Amino acid sequence: MEEFPHHYSVTATGNREGIVNLRSPGLPHIESAPPAEFDGPGDQWSPETLLVAAIADCFILTFRAIARASKMDWISISCNIEGVLDRPNKVSRFTEFRLRVTLDAPQSIDQQTAQRLLEKSERSCLITNSLNADVHLETDVRLVS
Repeated sequence: MEEFPHHYSVTATGNREGIVNLRSPGLPHIESAPPAEFDGPGDQWSPETLLVAAIADCFILTFRAIARASKMDWISISCNIEGVLDRPNKVSRFTEFRLRVTLDAPQSIDQQTAQRLLEKSERSCLITNSLNADVHLETDVRLVS
C-alpha cells in the first residue's frame, strides 16, 4: 500500500440537461443522471446510487483485507445496502445506511470469528467513516459444505 495521503481525481461534465459524464484517469467512464425520486429518468447511476454502491464496494474490499490478514477462509460475500435520504433540519442528506451482509464460509471456520471480522469490516470501512450517517449492520454467516 502507498503511503498516505492518497489523492483521487474525478472530472464530471454535463450540459443543461441529460447525463453527466464521470471520468477518472485510467478508468472507464461512467454516466449518471438524477434518480427518479428527483424527476430523473431512473435508468442511470445517480450520485445517490453511486454513494450507496461505494459503501457496498468498500465493505467487501475491507472484509477481504481483514479476512486475509486474519487467515480466515471464506467462499463468497454479498452486501445489500439501503441508504435513507431524508431532510432533517430542511437539509437533504443521507441519515442512515442499513447493511445486510451474507457471508458463505466453509464449515471449518468459527462462526463467531466470522461475525467479529464482519463487524470489524463495518467499523473499518473508510467510506462510512467519512460520512455523517448512522450505519446498521445485519449479518448472516452461512456455513456451507
